[in-house]
Amino acid sequence: MSDEFTHFNAKGEAHMVDVGNKAITQREAVTEGRIYMNPKTLKMIMEGTHKKGDVLGIARVAGIMGAKKTSDLIPLCHPINLTAVELDLTPEPATNSVYCLAKVRCGGQTGVEMEALAAVQIALLTIYDMCKAVDRGMVMQDIGLLEKSGGKSGTWTRPV
Repeated sequence: MSDEFTHFNAKGEAHMVDVGNKAITQREAVTEGRIYMNPKTLKMIMEGTHKKGDVLGIARVAGIMGAKKTSDLIPLCHPINLTAVELDLTPEPATNSVYCLAKVRCGGQTGVEMEALAAVQIALLTIYDMCKAVDRGMVMQDIGLLEKSGGKSGTWTRPV
């Protein structure tokens, strides 16, 4: 890891990093996050009785779309041709939450960490949007990178 920010030039101005000379490698990022809610809200999601339909199915598709649109949302993020986006949404009744795990892959010159983080955030935001009529107090937490692989820096795993 570097001790310097890469999105600033020598004058301290924001710029898009030139990745043109980087090798094309297989890259993967795994991210996670949770949305906490009232037990009644989680029960509606799990039983499929929510008026808006399959909350987790729609959130999964939204997360995939979020990964694909990341460079439209993050100003200095490169557009990337993703090769795979996997999103698992798991209800966790013990904590009244839904756990989201995203895995994003590409063959490219820059990593997919931002795309994987966007996938989690958009999936959780979609759950919030679909359920806010019955539970405005939902909270998204624990969002972060678990691991990344590929590129010059190789593999990184978040310390436990």
